[in-house]
Amino acid sequence: MPRPPAGLVDEVAMDVVPVVFGAGKRYFGSVGTQHLLEDPDVVIQGNRVLHLRYRVRR
Repeated sequence: MPRPPAGLVDEVAMDVVPVVFGAGKRYFGSVGTQHLLEDPDVVIQGNRVLHLRYRVRR
């Protein structure tokens, strides 16, 4: 998956499902700097899934 240029992402949306696949995979891959997320803007609990949306802190 191609990564957007640094500083161009305003929010991150995740759909979290409670299933374990092997050793796992880093969500953001290899990142050279630390990126902080604010508390979730949107939290929607579905059937066996949690939808989260975070704003990226500048």
